[in-house]
Amino acid sequence: MTDPVHWLLLYDFAEGYMERRQQYREQHLALANDAVERGEMVMAGALVDPVDGAALVFRGPDESVAARFAEADPYVINGLVTQWRVRRWRVVVGPDPEPP
Repeated sequence: MTDPVHWLLLYDFAEGYMERRQQYREQHLALANDAVERGEMVMAGALVDPVDGAALVFRGPDESVAARFAEADPYVINGLVTQWRVRRWRVVVGPDPEPP
């Protein structure tokens, strides 16, 4: 891939996410760290005040890089995420911007 293409994976959390996540957290973080090592995931984190979702940033040729992560994520598989969606994100300022 010559030019960087970014994708946002957006999660909506289920009620009680904070209380339920602990048993799946290690698996979730291992999946995320593997994606970082492969150069697919750029960064990720939970939304706060309230903790009701998350945003994960991926880089890849198409949205499948983010969709594959969601489909394998124990948070999604075990119902901690009620909905997820992938959106193209055109970075214009900062490291790794897309050319005009």
